[in-house]
Amino acid sequence: MLRTLAFLTAAVVGTASAAPAQFAERSVDVHGKTYRYQVFIPADVKKQPAVVLFLHGSGERGSDNQKQMSQGLPPWLKEHMDFPAVVVIPQAPDDTEWTDKADADMAMAALEKSVKEFDGDRKRLYVTGLSMGGYGSWQLAVDHPDTFAAATIICGGITPLPDPEGRQLFVHGVPKGQDPYTWVAQKIGKTPVWIFHGGDDNVVPTEQSRKMNAALTQRGAEVKYTEFPGVNHGSWMKAYATPDLWDWMFAHTR
Repeated sequence: MLRTLAFLTAAVVGTASAAPAQFAERSVDVHGKTYRYQVFIPADVKKQPAVVLFLHGSGERGSDNQKQMSQGLPPWLKEHMDFPAVVVIPQAPDDTEWTDKADADMAMAALEKSVKEFDGDRKRLYVTGLSMGGYGSWQLAVDHPDTFAAATIICGGITPLPDPEGRQLFVHGVPKGQDPYTWVAQKIGKTPVWIFHGGDDNVVPTEQSRKMNAALTQRGAEVKYTEFPGVNHGSWMKAYATPDLWDWMFAHTR
C-alpha cells in the first residue's frame, strides 16, 4: 500500500512539473523606465537552457508588448513549440532604434533578467534580429563581443539607412575615417555570424550584408552568408525556415 501511494505521489508531482511551452509577459526597469517584453519558455524547461535574444524590425515598435510577436522568429516559434531554448523578445518604443543606447541597454537587461530567472547557460547566449533588429544585432555584437556564442543577422546593415520617420539607422561608434565594415568585423571579435539577405531588397540594400560578409571573411572570422535570389525585404521567413540554422547556432558555445 505504501509503495502504491509513493508511486502515485511521484506520478502526480512529475505531471505537475511538466509545464507546456508558452509565451509569458515580463517587465524590466532600465534607467528609471519600465519596459515590457515577452519570453518564450520551452516545455518543462531544463536547468541551464540556451537563451536567444530576438530583435524585431521597425514596424513592430510600440509599447503594447504584442506587435513584436507578429514578424520573424515569434510566428516561427508558434509553429515550433518544441523549440529547446528560452527566447527573449523585447519591444523597442516608438521613435527609437535598437542601435540607440537606451534600447540596446533595455534589450541586454531583458536578456540578463531572463538568464537569471531561468538559470540560463551563459556560455550559450545567442542574438538574432531582422531589418532594424539586424542593425541592432550588429550593434550588440560590437558592444558585447564576449557575450554571444553566435549571431544570426537577417537583412540588417551597418551604415546609415534613412528611417521612414526621418531618423537615421546605423551602427554607432565607428571612428571617423575608418571603413565601417572592417571596423565592425574587428570589434565583434570571434563571434560566429550567419548573415541572411534577400537579393532584391529595396529597403536595406543587399550590399550591406555582402560587405559585412567580405569584411569578416577577409579577417578569417567564422561567417556564413545566404542570399535569397529574387527576394525583397521579407527574407526572414526563409531565413528562420532554413533547416540547419538552429543546429548551427546551438553548436557554438563560448
